[in-house]
Amino acid sequence: MTQLIAGISSHEGTQTFTSINPRTKQPGTTLFYDATPSEIDRAVRAAAEAFEETRFYPAEKLAGFLDVVADEIEALGDTLLETADWETGLGLPRLQGERGRTTGQLRKFAALLREGSYVDAIIDTATENNPDVRRMLFPIGPVGVFSASNFPFAFAVAGGDTASAFAAGCPVIVKGHPSHPATSQLFAEAIAAAVEKCGFPAGFFSLIQGNSIDVGQTLVKHPLIEVIGFTGSLRGGRAIFDTAAARPKPIPVFAEMGSVNPVIFMPEALKNRREELAASLVNSVTLGSGQFCTNPGLLFVVDNQEGRQFIQEVTELMSAAEPCVLLNAQIENGLAKAVENTRQHASIELLTGGMVEVDEYYTYASTVMHTTSENFRNDTHLQVEHFGPVTMFVTCNSLDDMRETVSTLDGNLTAAIHAEASEMKAAHTLFAVLREKVGRLIWNGFPTGVAVVPAMQHGGPYPATTAPHTTSVGMVAIQRFMRPVAFQNMPNDLLPDALKNENPLHIWRLVNWERTCEAI
Repeated sequence: MTQLIAGISSHEGTQTFTSINPRTKQPGTTLFYDATPSEIDRAVRAAAEAFEETRFYPAEKLAGFLDVVADEIEALGDTLLETADWETGLGLPRLQGERGRTTGQLRKFAALLREGSYVDAIIDTATENNPDVRRMLFPIGPVGVFSASNFPFAFAVAGGDTASAFAAGCPVIVKGHPSHPATSQLFAEAIAAAVEKCGFPAGFFSLIQGNSIDVGQTLVKHPLIEVIGFTGSLRGGRAIFDTAAARPKPIPVFAEMGSVNPVIFMPEALKNRREELAASLVNSVTLGSGQFCTNPGLLFVVDNQEGRQFIQEVTELMSAAEPCVLLNAQIENGLAKAVENTRQHASIELLTGGMVEVDEYYTYASTVMHTTSENFRNDTHLQVEHFGPVTMFVTCNSLDDMRETVSTLDGNLTAAIHAEASEMKAAHTLFAVLREKVGRLIWNGFPTGVAVVPAMQHGGPYPATTAPHTTSVGMVAIQRFMRPVAFQNMPNDLLPDALKNENPLHIWRLVNWERTCEAI
């Protein structure tokens, strides 16, 4: 199989790789080729050429394209599901749901475009002391997107980064993940079909494949790439970020990298709902074999009778869980290494789990570790993400000790507190600390499961992301691929429609400090 560059197949490279079935460890029969620098250059130059046209596209034209992409993905039918299941081992029910999320977010971005206010139009008309100034968002240019391994649909070729970049009017070059190249190929063909049907320039989309890090690095270094979207490991995201920053013209990298997603269990909540919380927690930790960026990897409890019983119940449930299938050998090896390193850095008690030898498939046992609040505060290595069905309890001497301990947390995507109404005051104090550490605060819930809605914030302080002021899920994600431009004392006829006095688009705007959809 080949690269798909501006609608044309290409395989100039000689380095090949195959997908591997994680349930059997058997390689596929189809060879995929690493993209060459020449192929990557052609893809990016075609994107830059396409942008000269698409940057002027009206919202309705872009919205129609997104709808057609969703239709083309659905038209792939069972072939897409079966191919992805073979390459990922995620199972058809999970993949059916993820397909719905993927097509759903494409259509939600189409709806956002039709509503129109996403351009964030702001108008300050002239006064005695100030000029007339009007501001709105415009597409930023060609975007490089890196597919994630754990979401082969929703965070991959046609996933949220691609959908939001398309919605902004930006051409996209996707670097497919080497764990599911055949799935990537199917998505690419669906998008290419939509490009052709909608009469878009062919360079609006390209797929490059490769198992070598050089492929991704070459894409990031290309001088015509304006921004990068990435979902993956801290190591990979940081390497891309550093490469982008070292370019003669640095560019932004919106990377989602690593998160341990602390969950706090208050004493009264455990007293009243211990068994229910234990079962729900284990379901969250093992969901998708623990291969979620929102996996609850740190659990804080007070070291009392209820807390100790809760740890015991969770440990028993995790011990009874069947070893799960992991996506690939890299995740299996990385998880084993991460757990082993954690156990070497401090006084860590392994309550259950650890490496399990299974020849037939990639796996790791459902694992629970334990440490004390003092150990946790004194060793930053205990905040390393364990990407799989692994979690760690941190026992605290009191709620005051817990507050002091969570204040040492690094940046994360989420934090959750389980509490009763009688514990509201103490929970509020903890939330006040956690608010500075995460992008999403959760009350009496678990972090797995991220709603694709306008209000969602899926991002957080480093090392969760490289850009804590942005989100990679939800409609606000479009703003990553747009930049503001202000127009000062511009004649009305030269203004974009969104900023004209008569407001021909009938969108909501901020005019002289008031939100309105009326003409000026």
